[in-house]
Amino acid sequence: MTKTHAAPRSSLARESMLFAGQLLTHWRRGPAVTVQAVLLPTFLLIMYQLLVGKSIFQMTGSNSIYGLVPACAVAGAMFGALAAGLSIPLERDRGLLSQLWLLPVRRASALTGRLLAEAARTLVGSLVITCVGVGLGLRFDGSWLAVIAFMLVPVLVVVIFSMAVIAIAVRSKRGAVLVWFGVPAISMAFASAGAPPIDALPTWVQPLVRFQPMSSTIEVMRGLAEGGPVLQPFLICAAWAVGLAAVIAPVAIRGYRAAAESGH
Repeated sequence: MTKTHAAPRSSLARESMLFAGQLLTHWRRGPAVTVQAVLLPTFLLIMYQLLVGKSIFQMTGSNSIYGLVPACAVAGAMFGALAAGLSIPLERDRGLLSQLWLLPVRRASALTGRLLAEAARTLVGSLVITCVGVGLGLRFDGSWLAVIAFMLVPVLVVVIFSMAVIAIAVRSKRGAVLVWFGVPAISMAFASAGAPPIDALPTWVQPLVRFQPMSSTIEVMRGLAEGGPVLQPFLICAAWAVGLAAVIAPVAIRGYRAAAESGH
């Protein structure tokens, strides 16, 4: 009697990379994600630095580029995630999510592949924005490890933010809710420790800005570039990341699974 064996399955990492590669190819062919993730924040960085950079330096004595580059890198990560997330309701309604769910692959690979693609896109965007920042006067006082860590911080942000985008997009009819969600989220990136410094803001606003999630994130990036304190803002950033991920990840996973199993 012949014994049959199930066909070997590839690993979750391999399947996730396959899905991520397909998404990256799709985004590269369509201009929307690239414009939102790279061109728009780069334009904002250049215009802000040229228009008000000297005024902030005269007012505070600090170079605003060390806050602007982190703020624009984080904002670019969010812009790109929102632009990519707008396609999820369409994929759900056309039944693409259900088709992916029925493929002989691990159920988690499509979702992890999307997050991996977002991370890769953000890393490239952060590299471009950082290079532009160097052209505008950004300098790193630390080692190359500090430079690498500097560009990886937005990747951490976008993974968590993308889970929130997915959780909303799979439940949204047309994706319009994502636009309203993006306004306060991206505003936090600029209403933070970017530019101007927190100490230059009105007294009653300072606590709100200082303890919101993006401020500690940008302070970590500023410290990595200037060689300043990193540990305290990193611990605050890590606490925000763990707390938000613990809340958002289960919601995103349940929502994605429900949308995939709906059969639409």
